[in-house]
Amino acid sequence: MTDISVRALGEEDWQVYRDVRLAALREAPDAFAASASQEEKYDEDFWRKRMGRSRRLVAESGDQVVGVVSVGRRPTDDERISELFGLWVSPDLRGKGVAWKLVDAGVKQAREDKYDFVIYWVGTDNGRAVAFASSFGFRPTDGRRPMTSTPPEGEDPEDEMAMIYPLGDDPGAVPSAVL
Repeated sequence: MTDISVRALGEEDWQVYRDVRLAALREAPDAFAASASQEEKYDEDFWRKRMGRSRRLVAESGDQVVGVVSVGRRPTDDERISELFGLWVSPDLRGKGVAWKLVDAGVKQAREDKYDFVIYWVGTDNGRAVAFASSFGFRPTDGRRPMTSTPPEGEDPEDEMAMIYPLGDDPGAVPSAVL
């Protein structure tokens, strides 16, 4: 495998995040709630503010950004829960360990930020993603929600399930806010 490094971006790296986010939206439009045409219109101020809402981590091969994931506080009353979201890897490097490195860095970041759990929403019909998250140590929960992306006309929206990764001493603990 190509040597891949992962690093956290700062606010000053907003253009790096913008470029990889737009690449992800163009390459996998059905995987995200937003569209490239929508986000291409956002200005520098928007992107800088977005950088401050969550940690943005990128995978790099040399000087090329080849993947991204975000990790941040889950919008819930339970401040112990962090959420991993927006995972994307360049198609030519899928299946080569890049996603693993990004998720590992995201989990480590959540631990450094003093969270007790990481939630990762995975499409219930996406066996590959469920298997990947399970192999990393995420466990399925009863938490379900409709995917936020728009399904093709005439089709029902796919569901996502919350998969949880405990960061504390009790790997069997699952916060009720997830369920």
